[in-house]
Amino acid sequence: MVQSECRLLRGLLGFICLLPVCMSTAPDLCKSLKTVRDNLNLSLRRRFMKMNFPINYTIQVHYEEVFRLRDIRRLNMSNEEEPMQHRDLQDLWLWVSQQGIKRVLRVLPERHPTRSKYLSKLEKLFNKFEELYYNQNPKDEERVLPERIHNIWDRLTGRDYKRWKSVAPKSILDNCYRTMLCLFKECFSKEDDYDYCEVLNRRKGKKTT
Repeated sequence: MVQSECRLLRGLLGFICLLPVCMSTAPDLCKSLKTVRDNLNLSLRRRFMKMNFPINYTIQVHYEEVFRLRDIRRLNMSNEEEPMQHRDLQDLWLWVSQQGIKRVLRVLPERHPTRSKYLSKLEKLFNKFEELYYNQNPKDEERVLPERIHNIWDRLTGRDYKRWKSVAPKSILDNCYRTMLCLFKECFSKEDDYDYCEVLNRRKGKKTT
């Protein structure tokens, strides 16, 4: 009797230990994000974000609205006094990605094929992912953000901020795609053997999308 109770207790403890791992996989969240990824594939980015625009066409965006792999690396640099949470970078990625889509939509005529056949759908997919994301990861209004993240949010949301740069529409989604596979790699690790978080790998001649 005592042995059976011990086995039951060990089994219960094992289940409790595995529970956070099971919860962290977030199958619904990953499923939604994979749909976003499928619509960010290289073929669609080239067709709708490059071929449908004039050669060398650019739009004006805020400097921080181009969120690159090297920005993740820079923000992740150790700071014991203000530790960076992975969630901070994911929040930033989601906001910047949505802003990038809106920037392009603002310059497109209503009947432009990129608007009607691509970006409007992509915007809806991001909105759906955002809803799932914040349902699973409610915002902690009491948390004090690291200063370097807080400063970025202030600049991005400030009305008087005038630091602009010219970028190609495709570049916005290129960076969105690469940083997504880095920041949410637990959703893609079994399907993509390239680690986008390892920026130095990009210098070894391996082609990325």
